[in-house]
Amino acid sequence: MAATIILEVKAKPGGGDELVALFKNILPDTRSYDGCISVDVYRNQDEPEVITLVEQWEARPKYETYLGWRQESGALDALGAMLAAPPSIRFFDNTGV
Repeated sequence: MAATIILEVKAKPGGGDELVALFKNILPDTRSYDGCISVDVYRNQDEPEVITLVEQWEARPKYETYLGWRQESGALDALGAMLAAPPSIRFFDNTGV
């Protein structure tokens, strides 16, 4: 069953543009990673440091494998250094309603 992952991050004050630039740089690899169906990036209109990614993956284990690869590559450390708080990652199933 496909999984929807919602990743929300908050950049340090004034760092929203830099965070968007990081995602623009790294997301082509994400979109071509095994199991990734789609990734869309949204910026909060009222809090421009808050960026939300809505991701569709073939299955949660495929996302978890991808996340491990990102950790090994150092990308998560680079992302973490830009954040004002830990990221929020939530996993959802489509109810079909």
